[in-house]
Amino acid sequence: MTPHEPILESVLIDSPEQAMVLLNPLRAEIAARLSEPGSAAEVARAIGEAPQRINYHLKALEKAGLVRRVGSRQVRNLVEVLYQSIARTFVLSERLGMKPETARKLKDQGSLAHLIGTADRIKQDALLLMEHSDEGEEVPSATLQFQVELATPERRQAFVEEYARLVQELTAKYGGDAAEGAYQVVVAVYPEASGRAAAPEGAQEKPAPKKRRKRIDGTQA
Repeated sequence: MTPHEPILESVLIDSPEQAMVLLNPLRAEIAARLSEPGSAAEVARAIGEAPQRINYHLKALEKAGLVRRVGSRQVRNLVEVLYQSIARTFVLSERLGMKPETARKLKDQGSLAHLIGTADRIKQDALLLMEHSDEGEEVPSATLQFQVELATPERRQAFVEEYARLVQELTAKYGGDAAEGAYQVVVAVYPEASGRAAAPEGAQEKPAPKKRRKRIDGTQA
């Protein structure tokens, strides 16, 4: 495949491995931007990400057969590899067992899509830290997980406002622009998934309320 060879308009994705790769919002965006040949550096500049991170995702896309190497070019003292998507659009097959509405919701639910991307970034960073740490070295890190009860929109809104205020206070106290000694801090809030599981067979499901509800971030749903 040459850099100027036309790519397919659409490809049906029926491989679970390929589907999982595309369900990562950042990887889906990279694939969409590579309808024309481009390098990791070009994509990184276009979406405001580090080239190393884009290169990591490009390798995952290439391994899944969703993008291909189509050439290279000399840039100063470096040789840039050019990639191109195999198609302009990707359609998830119903045989994957994923309901079509689930795929659509992933595009519509911006906050949940961002949550998936954030979780993937944490995994990547943890693996990179592990790879670059010396044997026997303990990398300082911490996780905190707990449940809160946010049954009403008013209670959710109050919680969001309070934790936002606390985060701002911590950022003002410990924040800074210095790269040395910098730590990533991630705060995620989402409904307990088990509470949204399908009702047992034979049980009658209550109709969903028709009034508009607020999401956890306070926007209308």
